[in-house]
Amino acid sequence: PFEPGIGVWFWRSVGHSQNGFFAESFIDELAHAARQDPFEYRRKLLAAQPRHRAVLELAAEKAGWGKPLPAGRARGIAVCESFGSYVAEVVEVSLQGDGTPRVHRVVSAIDCGMTVNPGIIRRQVQSAVIYGLSAALHGAITLKDGRVEQKNFDDYPVVRMNEAPPIEVHLLPSTEKPGGVGEPGTPPIAPALANALFVLTGKRIRRLPIKADDLRA
Repeated sequence: PFEPGIGVWFWRSVGHSQNGFFAESFIDELAHAARQDPFEYRRKLLAAQPRHRAVLELAAEKAGWGKPLPAGRARGIAVCESFGSYVAEVVEVSLQGDGTPRVHRVVSAIDCGMTVNPGIIRRQVQSAVIYGLSAALHGAITLKDGRVEQKNFDDYPVVRMNEAPPIEVHLLPSTEKPGGVGEPGTPPIAPALANALFVLTGKRIRRLPIKADDLRA
């Protein structure tokens, strides 16, 4: 247990968010050290985990993994399990003139067991992606004299319509018992984004939110 000295409460996907970021960022580093494709590296490791592997393969297929991208763009991938559901996400990203990331496309694949309303599942995953991107790109909380400085969305920005990417959500047919859909879309998005940025810049992101200086350091 750690007492940070200020009140800390839950947020969407709870501990799976930071744990997914740590684990899937590190897996990507291992793939790079092994000189293997990040998708294929994960695919081999998940040989005995069919639900993980199935969403990983579906997301990669739908995203066109391995196919050429326009100059200045790169893809990253991540896969996480949380709340009884399995989600893989591929992010396509570039750098803007000021050095900050611009996300062009997100492709998600989810296995949440038996489905009742596919439309609700897609909307939940889309909103979870926006939530996770907001945290990864903008979500800094600063303290002054023991108080949080941010008070509203003017100084705590979220991903707005003009920067929100197209988000594809693909459902994997399953007869397994239903899992969660409100939160599992969040954990893979930050590591997939950071892994894509590594392809572009050669810089590993080990803290969030992502700063332009971290990509130039």
